Amino acid sequence: MGRAHSIALHSVAATFGADYAVECTVLADGNAERAREAAPQLGFAHSTGDWRELVADPRIDVVDICTPNHLHAEMALAALAAGKHVYCEKPLEISVERCQKMIDGCKKAGVQLGVGYRLQFEPNHLECVRLAKEKVLGDVKVIDANFGFAMGDPTQWRLKRDLAGGGSLMDVGIYCLQTARMLTGEDPIWINAAEDKTDAVKFKEVDETVMWQMKFPSGVVSNSVCTYNANGLAGFRAATSRSWFGLEPAYFYGGNRGRRSDGPEINMPVTDQFAVELDDFADCIINKKPTKVSGEMGTTDVKYLMAIYESIKKGRPVTL
Repeated sequence: MGRAHSIALHSVAATFGADYAVECTVLADGNAERAREAAPQLGFAHSTGDWRELVADPRIDVVDICTPNHLHAEMALAALAAGKHVYCEKPLEISVERCQKMIDGCKKAGVQLGVGYRLQFEPNHLECVRLAKEKVLGDVKVIDANFGFAMGDPTQWRLKRDLAGGGSLMDVGIYCLQTARMLTGEDPIWINAAEDKTDAVKFKEVDETVMWQMKFPSGVVSNSVCTYNANGLAGFRAATSRSWFGLEPAYFYGGNRGRRSDGPEINMPVTDQFAVELDDFADCIINKKPTKVSGEMGTTDVKYLMAIYESIKKGRPVTL
C-alpha cells in the first residue's frame, strides 16, 4: 500500500482496514528519508523512496496513489500491469485520454480501479442524496455548490499546469461537480463557465476562480464557484419544489453538517472518511464486486471538467 506523505498524515494508513485483515505494507515517497521516518508512525512495515519498488513488491495487492495529478496514469499503469488493484486520488488524471489508458489497463489486468471520492461514502452526503431521491422536500430544482480556500505557498505543485492539469477547478471544483451529479443522479447536458483571475503572477499557469452553470436532463440547474482566492466557501444547498436542504460545511474531512428547511438538522454520526472508502474498496476486491467509485466515474468527471475549461476558452456554453 503506497500513499503520499501529506494525506497519509490524515490517518489514512492508520485507519485502512478497520473492518478487514488488511496490512499496510510499504509506504513510498520520493523523499526516502521522509518515508523512512513516517512509515512506523503510520503503521507501514516498510518504506521506499522509489515507487517502482512498491509496484514490483509481490507482497502488495493494492497500490493507493496520492501524488501530483500528472503522475497518476504512469504509476497506475505500472501497478495494473503488475496485477495490483489501484485506488487513486481525484481527479483521476489531467485528461480524458490519460484516464482512458488507466481504464484500459485495469480491464486488461482484470483488477479494480477506484477513485478517492470519499464523500460518496460520507453519511451526511448520503442523507442528502436520500432526500433528493425520495423527494422528501419535493423535487430538486436548483443546486448551489461552492468550494474554495485562499492558496498559500506560491511554489507548490498545484499551481503548475503540467503537474496539476489546472487550478482550483481540478482541485476543489470537482467536489461541486460531484455534488450536482450525486443529488440529481444524472449527467449534465449543458455547461456555461467563466474564469476570474486577480493575481496574474501567482496564478499564471492555472485558474484561480471559476464560475459555472450546468443543466441536467430532468431540468435541474446547478450553479458553482470554486476558488483559490477566498476562505469560507465549502457548502451546498438544494432548492426544491417545496423548500430546501443542504450542508455547510460539506467538503471537509470531518465536521460536515447541515439542515433541512422543515427544521431537522442533518448531522449524522462521524465516520473516518478515509477508513470507510478504503474498507469499501477492500470489500469490493474480497467479494469480487465492482466499486461504485470506478475509474469510469473518474473519467466522466474529468470529461466535464474539460468541458468547463472549453466553455471558458470559447466564451460560450458547451452542449454535451
